[in-house]
Amino acid sequence: MGRNHMPKNDIKKISKKVALITGAASGIGECTAKLFAEHGAKVVIADIQDELGRAVCEAIGSSKSIYVHCDVTNEEDVKNAVDTTVATYGKLDIMFCNAGISDPNKPGILMTEKTDFDQVLSVNVTGVFLCMKHATRVMVPKQAGSILSMASLASNIGGVASHAYCCAKHAVVGLTKNLAVELGQYGIRVNCLSPYAMVTPLATSFVGLEGELLENYINERANLKGVTLKTDDVAQAALFLVSDEAKYISGQNLFIDGGFGITNPSLNMFKYPKTL
Repeated sequence: MGRNHMPKNDIKKISKKVALITGAASGIGECTAKLFAEHGAKVVIADIQDELGRAVCEAIGSSKSIYVHCDVTNEEDVKNAVDTTVATYGKLDIMFCNAGISDPNKPGILMTEKTDFDQVLSVNVTGVFLCMKHATRVMVPKQAGSILSMASLASNIGGVASHAYCCAKHAVVGLTKNLAVELGQYGIRVNCLSPYAMVTPLATSFVGLEGELLENYINERANLKGVTLKTDDVAQAALFLVSDEAKYISGQNLFIDGGFGITNPSLNMFKYPKTL
């Protein structure tokens, strides 16, 4: 089959790109790293879970990936991850600031500990800032690149996460918009993703349910029925935003929430019978 007749699913969307993904040892980060590699990218797995991170690299293949230990709250770690990426592959095209945590699920602000609040903001806001900063450092001289961050449905509405997590994800959107304005002059795009809940280690820890039980819990509360949000769906959205298919998209917060964020379930509108 000739090159111009390549089936659509064989097209490599980010061929020869180099991507650094934080929090890539599990969950959305792991899924995205594997998808990026399938689409022709060299991938740097950055995480604090060394054993899991190395296992992801083994699954992808040593010719396509490396692992770097990186605590995103430590600027030297972030700087080292970026420098290692450039030293290994010669450049950094894509920075995916994906690493994130949640605090324990508490019933309200009076039960929320300052130490837990500070830790969430340290990872989810300061960590994103540091990754953005050091990606900018190496992208600006090339006047090209894409910076993507993980926000959340909680970046838009209240009552779906803890106070710390909610305000942290709002902050990620603010950073995204501000940096998109700054870096537009260099041809660098900056965006973020805001998914609804799905089965990940973070959601399992927060909700206290696993596997099918957690999936059922999430689906019961979802707006869009008949389909279940998976980590691969978020990875596919990430792939789109860092590819040339999105070459004029910057400063955006892409919701992957099945319409949940635009609903007001308390009004209980549009409740039809199961069969019409």
